[in-house]
Amino acid sequence: MSLNKCLEILSKYYLSFLLGIRTTLIVALSGTLIGLIIGLLVGGIRAIKLDKTASSFNRVSKRIIDTILKVYIEVFRGTPMMVQAVFIYYLVYTNIVRWDKMVAAIFIISINTGAYMAEIVRSGIQSVDVGQNEAARSLGMSSMQTMMSVILPQAIKNAFPAIGNELIVNIKDSSVLMIISITELMFQSNSIAGTTYRFTETYFVTAMIYLMLTSLSSIILNAIEKKMNNTETSLPQSDTNIHSIAIAKKGD
Repeated sequence: MSLNKCLEILSKYYLSFLLGIRTTLIVALSGTLIGLIIGLLVGGIRAIKLDKTASSFNRVSKRIIDTILKVYIEVFRGTPMMVQAVFIYYLVYTNIVRWDKMVAAIFIISINTGAYMAEIVRSGIQSVDVGQNEAARSLGMSSMQTMMSVILPQAIKNAFPAIGNELIVNIKDSSVLMIISITELMFQSNSIAGTTYRFTETYFVTAMIYLMLTSLSSIILNAIEKKMNNTETSLPQSDTNIHSIAIAKKGD
């Protein structure tokens, strides 16, 4: 492998690399954000515990919903994203609508990420002190209000490192979406390698670009996490949350 050839390929095809980087970042960032929203909904619903006074209908409904969500998580965590991409894209394309490939890519990576995020969020919820839930309920808050106002904000903070890791994973795993002809970084690299017949040099440049993207993401995520951990309050975290809720309830 020649370093000069690597620099030559980079200088000659930098516009193609930039296009691939742009597409990769759009898909990864959008998929992670939407996946987080899905994960919050799925993980939050699975973590909600019904009161002893809940009706039989609510208990049966909760059990059915939990079963459906568990199947969703197991399927998308237990199968490769490449297989999911091919199956979902062509299933929709041939039977429902001829959808845009970029929309398909974001949809696929979102629902895949959502399955992982759901378990991350659920773990984050379980890490919150049970006293938080009891204190909120003592103020008259429902299970849903407690989850949205008290538990989830703390769960997200506790699970932030794992959530950030999903973004880094998505930057790399978006490369499998080239199978549905998304013009992301790996797709562009294959085109350049096929044109120049310099496979080693082209993929070396591609590897360095991926390393740069993931390293930069890690630096940004670490800075955000550090800022979150260094946030100072006049009260301990548990006291701050319940104190805020009490003030809000009095204001109502």
